[in-house]
Amino acid sequence: AACGGFLTKLNGSITSPGWPKEYPPNKNCIWQLVAPTQYRISLQFDFFETEGNDVCKYDFVEVRSGLTADSKLHGKFCGAEKPDVITSQYNNMRIEFKSDNTVSKKGFKAHFFSDKDECSKNNGGCQHECLNSFGSYECQCRSGFVLHDNKHDCKEAGCDHKVTSVSGTITSPNWPDKYPSKKECTWAISTTPGHRIKLTFSELDVEAQQECTYDHLEVFDGKDAKAPALGRFCGAKEPEPIVSSGNKMFLKFVSDNSIQKKGFEATHSTVCGGQVRAEVKTKDLYSHAQFGDNNYPGGSDCEWVIMAEEGFGVELIFQTFEIEEEADCGYDYMELFDGYDGTAPRLGRFCGSG
Repeated sequence: AACGGFLTKLNGSITSPGWPKEYPPNKNCIWQLVAPTQYRISLQFDFFETEGNDVCKYDFVEVRSGLTADSKLHGKFCGAEKPDVITSQYNNMRIEFKSDNTVSKKGFKAHFFSDKDECSKNNGGCQHECLNSFGSYECQCRSGFVLHDNKHDCKEAGCDHKVTSVSGTITSPNWPDKYPSKKECTWAISTTPGHRIKLTFSELDVEAQQECTYDHLEVFDGKDAKAPALGRFCGAKEPEPIVSSGNKMFLKFVSDNSIQKKGFEATHSTVCGGQVRAEVKTKDLYSHAQFGDNNYPGGSDCEWVIMAEEGFGVELIFQTFEIEEEADCGYDYMELFDGYDGTAPRLGRFCGSG
């Protein structure tokens, strides 16, 4: 019986001659599989058993990418070990089965299926590497880069910063040179509980657009980009200083693939006071940002509003208290009010230590 053939179906199966009985001796079968352009063919063996030796000299199955006997060889297989799935390099595959005139075995049964290779056209739109998978594909980035949110471009890894210093400088990537295109950098700034963060710009030079849709720096009043926005900035006019309501601020700088400018330089510092939310779980509040390292600075004037849920009171427990002592607490002092501001009933003015 004839074996082999020219197949253009997207999927199907092939078997050794005589299947499921033993294949006959002296057989040479060639199957040529052709799929549409931009498709790849995968071959999976469901059963495999031929006469075997180390170099597959007697009976064997040979699989190549292409249609000729000198096309790229994927492997020459024999024995009883089932080959792994083989995927063609292009849109065609050649499978050859050969048996000699001695030992016969059951042979093989395999199925093939074709899948569109999105990576073959324009690298799938991937900036670095495109990895085809059945029914889909994914982009991957080279070492030192991570995948952008758009799942195609790559951005340098290590552009997400955690900032815990009381003060310091933050700049756009490559500062003072032009920032790169397709960049996304974040800064998560946190300071001592009970204090706020102040961001002061010394320079801003970012691609201008009315809504700051292209390149921009966005500032959020909290730990991440889900927090309320304090502003989105672009152009060349430095914004007024920005102060967070709590002890966390989040910055996100984004550049698109056109027009690069110098970027921005800003300093972050700590401002005492602010709104603090009291909860069932005890939280800390410190007189100054460098508590434990340095004494409080002179000229401080800090106000905190501590709020609890409706129906709950606020309890303040002092763990450390050391303020300049004076009979009427006229110099340095800490004052408590039973309400929102200094017009509420006063609970006391405290100084000294104890």
